[in-house]
Amino acid sequence: MHIEQLRDYCISKKGVTEHFPFDDVTLVFKVMNKMFLLTGLTSWEKSEAKVNLKCNPEKAEELREEYEGISAGFHMNKKHWNTVLLNSSDVSDDLAKELIDHSYDLVVSGLTKRIKEELTSL
Repeated sequence: MHIEQLRDYCISKKGVTEHFPFDDVTLVFKVMNKMFLLTGLTSWEKSEAKVNLKCNPEKAEELREEYEGISAGFHMNKKHWNTVLLNSSDVSDDLAKELIDHSYDLVVSGLTKRIKEELTSL
């Protein structure tokens, strides 16, 4: 997966915006102003494509045990975030998209009723 593919996939989701809230190299994707994915562009430039994704705590542990390319979220709450090495030997593009979807859905499920209704009407 290339950075353009990642961006296109994220932006295609309903209510998603992209930001650089921390600095000019950390790209953050939000749904209804809540973060579900972040990635450092400098890692992509070094051919180390990796993203941080929100994850259900139980699933996060299972994924870390099953996949070499998935670890506890770097600089994040390790209970709720994973770092995923894209293009690693055991993380396919399909798995990456599944994990992005999970992160997005998890954030959407935590939105207030009013914001969920707003998202639905987009």
